[in-house]
Amino acid sequence: MNARPEADQPKALEPESGAKPRNRPDAKDDLKSLPMAEVQAKLGSSPDGLTQAEAEKRLAQYGPNEIEERKKNAFLKFLTYFWGPIPWMIEAAVILSAVARHWPDFTIILLLLLANAVVGFWEEHQAGNAIAALKAKLATAARVKRDGKWTTPASRELVPGDVIRVRLGDIVPADSRLLASDPIEVDQSALTGESLPATRKPGDAVFSGSIVRQGETDAMVYATGANTYFGRTAKLVQQAHTVSHFQRAVLKIGDYLIILAVALVAVIIGVALFRGDPMLTTLQFALVLTVAAIPVAMPTVLSVTMAVGAHLLARKEAIVTRLAAIEELAGVDVLCSDKTGTLTQNTLTLGDPFSVDNVPADHVILNAALASRAENQDTIDLAVLGGLEDDQALQGYQVVHFQPFDPVHKRTEATVKGADGQEFKVTKGAPQVILELSANAGQVKPAVEKAVNEFASRGFRSLGVARTDAQGTWRFLGVLPLFDPPREEAEATIATARQMGVSVKMVTGDQVAIARETAGQLGLGTNILDASGFGDTRHHETAQLAESIEKADGFAQVFPEHKFHIVDVLQQRGHIVGMTGDGVNDAPALKKADCGIAVSGATDAARAAASMVLMTPGLSVIIDAIKESRKIFQRMNSYAIYRIAETLRVLLFMTLAILIFNFYPLTAVMIVMLALLNDGAILSIAYDNVHYEDKPEAWNMRMVLGIATVLGVIGPVAAFGLFYLGEHVYYLDRAHIQTMMYLLLSVAGHMTIFLTRTRGPFWSIRPARILWAAVLGTQIVATLIAVYGLFMTPIGWSWAGLVWGYALVWALVSDRVKLLAYRVFDPTEAPLLVKRPPGIRPKVAGAQ
Repeated sequence: MNARPEADQPKALEPESGAKPRNRPDAKDDLKSLPMAEVQAKLGSSPDGLTQAEAEKRLAQYGPNEIEERKKNAFLKFLTYFWGPIPWMIEAAVILSAVARHWPDFTIILLLLLANAVVGFWEEHQAGNAIAALKAKLATAARVKRDGKWTTPASRELVPGDVIRVRLGDIVPADSRLLASDPIEVDQSALTGESLPATRKPGDAVFSGSIVRQGETDAMVYATGANTYFGRTAKLVQQAHTVSHFQRAVLKIGDYLIILAVALVAVIIGVALFRGDPMLTTLQFALVLTVAAIPVAMPTVLSVTMAVGAHLLARKEAIVTRLAAIEELAGVDVLCSDKTGTLTQNTLTLGDPFSVDNVPADHVILNAALASRAENQDTIDLAVLGGLEDDQALQGYQVVHFQPFDPVHKRTEATVKGADGQEFKVTKGAPQVILELSANAGQVKPAVEKAVNEFASRGFRSLGVARTDAQGTWRFLGVLPLFDPPREEAEATIATARQMGVSVKMVTGDQVAIARETAGQLGLGTNILDASGFGDTRHHETAQLAESIEKADGFAQVFPEHKFHIVDVLQQRGHIVGMTGDGVNDAPALKKADCGIAVSGATDAARAAASMVLMTPGLSVIIDAIKESRKIFQRMNSYAIYRIAETLRVLLFMTLAILIFNFYPLTAVMIVMLALLNDGAILSIAYDNVHYEDKPEAWNMRMVLGIATVLGVIGPVAAFGLFYLGEHVYYLDRAHIQTMMYLLLSVAGHMTIFLTRTRGPFWSIRPARILWAAVLGTQIVATLIAVYGLFMTPIGWSWAGLVWGYALVWALVSDRVKLLAYRVFDPTEAPLLVKRPPGIRPKVAGAQ
């Protein structure tokens, strides 16, 4: 029979609300363990598979066999860029412009608001397209029996009841039960973290994502999509929601400026009412002050800075799927790294053999190699053959008969004819099995068992090796240890990470002994916690366990919920956590972590959950990504200080000028032009040269707001100095003074960026050429506007020269004040003009 009526489908497969199947682990587990006859009856299928019509019907009913991702509506996502403190300020200015009928201001500010939203949305959309393209490349086909014939539809089209064929190298496309055939070996490291293959016999279950390492068989699909082994893991991924530190920092900056603006507006309105100023004049001032308080381009500049960094990382084969992750990576101080395939090569390798009766070690390996077959692509056989020092060692031998490994005999055996024409037999397998076979077991057993136990304590898997003598009697030769070796660059990468202030913790599903051995080889330390003892991770753990997690060098016997919990505990203890991984079991922690990194060859699930996807093997690219992210962070930090300082400069100067002199020093058009020219040029800071230090970066809002406030207060002092010169020394009229104020704020504002981009004197780091060019270009335009009077009274070249000279002098004064401010707000800053020791000097990085 090919199918049963839909009404007779098993309860575990019934769709919920008529759309998707229920994810009921108990019912699904029944299908995993029931006798095959009952499974076929419940699934309404047979070894002949389904009809194409029935398969299409089930596909429509149960949905595609893939991880369901929650996709946000693009339009609603776009609207989120109009929500938040800074967009609210810009929107308030738009409304006030309309009420006051200042249509030029209304148009310009509205365009800036739209530009912010479009740039941010577009950059995230592009990142989303990049990961979608990656996933499209990963799409796989399955061999499925439909209408009695073998076809190769996409794996996403599989349905419960389908009969599939899996063979060497295939990725199992859905949870399935094996039909009558020989046993197969499957690699479940992507699911469990266990690097050794597992044997599966007819009737056993194999899970989606497993890789067939040996054998070929038919299997019946019993669970697809959300109902697979990964179902619970996928739920954990959906539960993980984080707000980036970058988003929090921007909100804090917005809150700071909003409170300041509201306070100053309240003061001015109070004074205006006391003075009896006309309401329209007061409204006009509210408009001007609101526009002055808005860091109009801040979201855009920060987004562009991160987007530029994302493109640079893409050149290094690291694709960013969430822009804010770049800023998070700069602050990562704990990196939780998956072991199998990330710190290790995910391939078995031969260790130094143990031999008995003075048998040479290379002789033990040679006989084990004779009992191996390369064409079977068996993981253990390949490891043994790889242990031969001489590639030509097997040439003088002819294998007459070969018996592959099977779960019953637990060994391989080969009949071999030597170069002298004599035949003998060799075998390898479980040490206890080989000992029982050997005639000399009584003499060597104690030594063999001791060696096996020692290997086990180091996390090695042991293989016994034996050979027949001239009388055909089996003689035990020795024991071969097998292990999953570390990646060549892993130890150096971990050492570099530590130098950069990042603590690496290994997370694996392997046993404690294996984890401890691997961690020791990598220089991680041997304080490995057994995660199986964590208990129910849904409840709050004791402070003692949390402290143990924080101090541990790694974790063994870890399940998906443990990984999620480890990241959560570390975050609660104030750490910014990065997580690398490649398997389905890593997905929840990748999503939960501040920066989840899917390494090369990661599963679809891991890539979908991660914030960054690496396309080249190894961890070294992560170090490059951390360095790049720290450069990007420094650029954003410099811009944030600049933007707050400039906002304060304009706010305080205008407020004091109106309170003290009852004079508007800038018109609304002047303020909008300042925003357009200054912030437009500052976009080039995304390419600037910066210092980055060997420690995690974090938003120090006390320092950012403190330095910005000091620079923001110096600005009005300088502006009032020029105001005094213009009015009381040169006796200029207020219209000319307004133009001079505009030019001063424009020139001095751009000079401020050269102050905020360094912690030392402004000349300590050479600016990037593009920043020089952008600043010079916009200030030439600003000077021409002031000189020839576009939208303002012209002042001529002589007064413009005076303003430039005045601004340069105050920039030098401000730079010295900035150095003192860093001493106050950043106690870790080295004393002025004291040379740093060569070992801890900050790195100078260009835009690359």
